[in-house]
Amino acid sequence: MPISPDQLPDDADALKRIIAAMAQDAVNAQAEIAKLRFQLARYRRAEFGRSSEKQEREADQLELAIETLEADQAERLAAASSVVAAAIEAAVEGRKPARRALPGHLPREDMIDAAPCTCPSCGGALRRIGEDATETLDYVPGRFKVIRHIREKLSCRSCDIVIAAPAPDHAIARGRAGAGLLAHIVVSKYDDHLPLYRQAEIFAREGVELETSTLSGWVGATAAALQPLIDALATDVMTSDTLHVDDTPVPVLAPGAGKTKTGRLWTYVRDERPFGGERPPAALFFYSPDRKGEHPRAHLKDFRGVIHADGYAGFNELFAGDRVTEAGCWAHVRRKFFDVHAAIGAPIAKEALDRIGQLYGVEERITGLPPDHRRRERQQRSTPIAAALAAWAEETVRKLSRKSELATAFRYMRARWPALVRCFDDGRLALDNNPAERALRGVAIGRKNYLFAGSDAGGRRAATMYSLIETAKLSGINPQHYLADVLARIADHPARQIADLLPWNWQPAEAARAAA
Repeated sequence: MPISPDQLPDDADALKRIIAAMAQDAVNAQAEIAKLRFQLARYRRAEFGRSSEKQEREADQLELAIETLEADQAERLAAASSVVAAAIEAAVEGRKPARRALPGHLPREDMIDAAPCTCPSCGGALRRIGEDATETLDYVPGRFKVIRHIREKLSCRSCDIVIAAPAPDHAIARGRAGAGLLAHIVVSKYDDHLPLYRQAEIFAREGVELETSTLSGWVGATAAALQPLIDALATDVMTSDTLHVDDTPVPVLAPGAGKTKTGRLWTYVRDERPFGGERPPAALFFYSPDRKGEHPRAHLKDFRGVIHADGYAGFNELFAGDRVTEAGCWAHVRRKFFDVHAAIGAPIAKEALDRIGQLYGVEERITGLPPDHRRRERQQRSTPIAAALAAWAEETVRKLSRKSELATAFRYMRARWPALVRCFDDGRLALDNNPAERALRGVAIGRKNYLFAGSDAGGRRAATMYSLIETAKLSGINPQHYLADVLARIADHPARQIADLLPWNWQPAEAARAAA
């Protein structure tokens, strides 16, 4: 969380101790990064031999670990106050690579930042004595460009002071990356599943040499800049009446051990489109270092309503009261029988699939209809199908071996029966939890490419970016266009109006100006 000046102690000695501790943490992180880079260089030199494939995989893992550590450090720096950030930067300045000039072959786009017409001190006339130029590397789909902010320098003839337009604000502090480039990097990483070291290779082919440490720093600072928007998204999603909930494992590098542990990414999806609801679709992600039930209970502490879930026992404490109600997932039931049918072609499994298919046949006819209409259709058509399925299951399961996979599928269905049939009495509810599973699909693809998240902070950063990217896609918005515009505006956007930048409320800056 950002550290405001009000949170810092007034005592000078206490303040120095805090800054010294944070600076030492930064130095230690730089030392760890240097150690990993040495190890990476050793792996990269070992190109041949029987173990070269294994070493290549470990080298890729080290690349990911390094970029995550660097992003962690940048995110902490972006969230700190200016006083603390300056001290930390000074502590590690000598360990960072020198900043390179932006490539000369890239096209330049000049933007003139107007200076005052008269002297702000005495009102006298100003004369031009020169100019300063600040260059920002930006990206528009398909190409890089450099934006030159030219600020005229003027002097007052009367009081002899020098006046210039203020330096331009960047999307992230202490960086030369434009909002379009930042959006391209984070969307490529989290939606296109391209780790930063691969992006650096792609950029190099365009003649733009960017260190992965630079890219990592930009990603961390971008996540910190977007945090107010995530807070607003979470507040809005948790006011919903129904949510789809699911989680998926994420391998995470255990600090200092060189091994991985298993973290979790949780998603909470609102999708009222099947019953014509007024609230827009949204996907909210959280990261946790394990799968303990305390995490979803903390996420849902302010939620009242119905959640579609897969029977995870960690939710049971939530369901014990009257604040949160469970709706089951027929897709999970169907999957149990499908696995048996695919493996051994059991006729009983095929019949179960056909009966469940009849329920989905009803759903196809009522999608998009109002809740009351959906409830009436389900009670007339779906409830008899479900009752027949329950009676058939009760009779059939007695004939099966308790140890068989088919009996296990029946037990899974019968144990969750009250939650499974709840949707027949409430037209707002869905038959399954597929919206949450669809939201996690990108995480599963990224997991194959990333191998692991480099730290718990990296997992939380991924949750931030997945939340905004997936919600933008649910709103029918190009996430790169959306994030580029938001990053260009969020620093100066009024805090009370942050909800205006949520995907379903968002208007591009040009459209917003035209409307005003």
